Amino acid sequence: MTDPHAPESRWSDLERPPLNERALRRGLIRPGGLWSSLDVVAATGSTNSDLAARARAGADGTPGAPEGTVLIAEEQTAGRGRLDRRWSAPARSGLFFSVLLRPGPGVPVHRYGWLPLLTGVAVATGLARAAGVDTALKWPNDLLVTVDGEERKAGGILAERAGDDAVVVGVGINVSLHAAELPVPAAGSLALANAVSLDRDTLLRGVLRSLERWYGEWREADGDPVVSRLQEAYAAGCATLGRTVRAVLPGDRELVGEAVAVDGDGRLVVATEDGARHPVGAGDIVHLRPVV
Repeated sequence: MTDPHAPESRWSDLERPPLNERALRRGLIRPGGLWSSLDVVAATGSTNSDLAARARAGADGTPGAPEGTVLIAEEQTAGRGRLDRRWSAPARSGLFFSVLLRPGPGVPVHRYGWLPLLTGVAVATGLARAAGVDTALKWPNDLLVTVDGEERKAGGILAERAGDDAVVVGVGINVSLHAAELPVPAAGSLALANAVSLDRDTLLRGVLRSLERWYGEWREADGDPVVSRLQEAYAAGCATLGRTVRAVLPGDRELVGEAVAVDGDGRLVVATEDGARHPVGAGDIVHLRPVV
């Protein structure tokens, strides 16, 4: 008989089995492909912080981790989002991972700012296929799903430079969270959005294959968002465009207007009542009304 006071095992919650690291490696790592290594850890503070440390060359000249390194955690205890917001979720309730990208000399550094938006497009595309759930993007990098007719945030993306030539992109997606487990009322999950699949192995393979494709096309176009059709794809899936928004900008400034475009640098263009157009590259965006 099972001891009710025994510590929780990896299998104590049968709807949340662990990821199959070996199968993920077989399905994703291939000659000539983007993904070069994949590790799953039981828990860590932040996969972004851990992978950024791996990316940097050692003091003894040891090279940093190669492009395509993937680090996945079953649980994050100090996950970080934009504006240094902190979040956490129950173990094995979502996908929490980071990837290391080294775009190379062909991609100008000023185009690295497209990487979180590219990742958003890739995640949305991958989940639409693997989970059968409609998703949208809130500028710049929130993943939205519809729960009971309302938009809810089910995931987010954080990109950080790791040295001169590397970018670590972290992704967090709520997969099986129930309503009582949500960190805030505005949050959501794939389960609450009635996804047809909550198998995290399947979802992760779909997302990483989608990211490999979008990143490959963007890099082949030297990071050009028009040639790679990234700008077009992002605009098509962006729920922020056409909305009245409030942009909370650095320095406690605010801007209210209609989000009318995403420009060539990935900035959100906000048109105010006086007819001026303001490109917003950093800040917190609040949707004030739905699209008419």
